[in-house]
Amino acid sequence: MRSMATEGRTIVPAREGRAVRVAAGQRLSVVDLEGGQVGDVFAFVPVPEGTGEAAAPPEHLSAAHTRAVTNRLFPEAGQRFVTDRRRPVLTLVSDTSPGFHDMLIPACDPARYAALGAAGGHASCADNLRRALAGTGLSVPYTPQPVNVFMRIPVEHDGRLRWLPSASRPGDAITFQAVTDCVVVVSACPQDLVEINGGGPTALAVDLRS
Repeated sequence: MRSMATEGRTIVPAREGRAVRVAAGQRLSVVDLEGGQVGDVFAFVPVPEGTGEAAAPPEHLSAAHTRAVTNRLFPEAGQRFVTDRRRPVLTLVSDTSPGFHDMLIPACDPARYAALGAAGGHASCADNLRRALAGTGLSVPYTPQPVNVFMRIPVEHDGRLRWLPSASRPGDAITFQAVTDCVVVVSACPQDLVEINGGGPTALAVDLRS
């Protein structure tokens, strides 16, 4: 599988997204460069050519299906993430952060920012996903729920959610291994109206290696 980015580092600027092709067996680390930054991670399995399914949306990492498989609300090292077809796509192999990652909250989008009172044109993870996929030949008619790395959304005893600043530190990294060839998109979340990114959005890095 030909990579969009060779092994090495891809910088994801604050408020933007980047896509990387990952071959089965490769490891991909999302690194918080300055600390306190949330990243939305999406993964897609392209439909193989000649299968007759080219017009179908690509298979995607599904947080909902993963919760059903793992019986967990939040991910931990050693677990596999599965797709909407219940097939494994990524394995979480290591995590140097405090371990707060979310699989409940959807990607921010223009409607979310409008509801929060932002002016039109605010960057969003949903728009970042579409822009990042534009150069891959893939497109999706929806925004799958991402895995929100470094995002701290605890569930209280009464069922309420709390939106807390990310606790990740400069250089903290979460590392995945691809179970199958896939396209991974990482968005450096542009949320600046809710305190999940602390003082404001900053850049992430994506490290790809064998």
